[in-house]
Amino acid sequence: MKETIIVTGGAGFIGSHVVRLLVNKYPHTRIINLDKLTYAGNLENLKDIEDRPNYSFIKADICDYERVKDIISSNGVTGIIHLAAESHVDRSILDPFTFAKTNVLGTLTLLQAAREYWEPQGWEGKRFYHISTDEVYGALELTRPEGVPGSGESGGGPYGDDFFTEETRYQPHSPYSAAKASSDHFVRAYHDTYGMPTLVTNCSNNYGPFQFPEKLIPLFINNIRHRKPLPVYGKGENVRDWLYVEDHARAIDLIFHEGKVGTTYNIGGFNEWKNIDLIKVLIKVTDRLLGRPEGEDEDLITYVTDRKGHDLRYAIDSTKLKEELGWEPSLQFEEGIEKTVRWYLDHQDWLDNVTSGDYLKYYENMYKGR
Repeated sequence: MKETIIVTGGAGFIGSHVVRLLVNKYPHTRIINLDKLTYAGNLENLKDIEDRPNYSFIKADICDYERVKDIISSNGVTGIIHLAAESHVDRSILDPFTFAKTNVLGTLTLLQAAREYWEPQGWEGKRFYHISTDEVYGALELTRPEGVPGSGESGGGPYGDDFFTEETRYQPHSPYSAAKASSDHFVRAYHDTYGMPTLVTNCSNNYGPFQFPEKLIPLFINNIRHRKPLPVYGKGENVRDWLYVEDHARAIDLIFHEGKVGTTYNIGGFNEWKNIDLIKVLIKVTDRLLGRPEGEDEDLITYVTDRKGHDLRYAIDSTKLKEELGWEPSLQFEEGIEKTVRWYLDHQDWLDNVTSGDYLKYYENMYKGR
């Protein structure tokens, strides 16, 4: 193997797509999936590549400094793609300490462990890539609430002319985004202070196969399937930019291998949707694929008290990534959402297993004591 890359959180939603892409694309690169296997980590996501000779899994906590340091040095690790994180905003509101520990101290642990191993060898051929979120930027104004096509200099978006760029000031509003913002700053500090070759990306909302069903799209597909209520915060007017997860994985691969060290890149879909509009599209597609009249299950929509500190609008400008590295999304949202709904309906055993939590008990027993 020419190089060894650790992907942290590789059993999670985005991480499993990144691991699969790298294992398949680079057969002479060793890919180590390092994951603690918390509730959102599931090795079932990687069944199709688990026997590949260039893939291995290590169960470990990124906050365990001595363990992480040993894993990096004993495996001759040359690159780290860091995705492991607590990422659900509602959970962060209830338990901010866990988010600070995993997202901030976990990132710092990885940085310091990698530095201790890499610095004496010289930085050449090493890369630490930290995946972050657009939520660190705060919120944008909803200047065109009816979704009128934009007319700004950049073409604008359907809900406003302004976008998050790599120069946007950080203004996190939730414990989750505050923890991610802090971890971003640590990564940049290790580049500026020690010369570590780092990269940071901030991405918009992802959707697609293998997403844990606490997130909107898989949760609602499952609830529509079982005709359960669809809880919508406030009036459903919050706007998010959506990106198909495999497009994000392609961007991560490209940036890790070709991105300019010390640089930040924004990754977005130029695909803004109001929550309520997205939900209605999701209902129509799911109903149709279940053989029901389209829109029949709109009566499941249930408006609930809005989330605390709920940001109104996110929208990413990924022009820099397109101009420097040639990346852009490959799927239109309508195509991506159709693929996504089909996947969850075709993998109902996976969805039921994850929802029940049975997979956690299985892997806890399998890796007990390791």
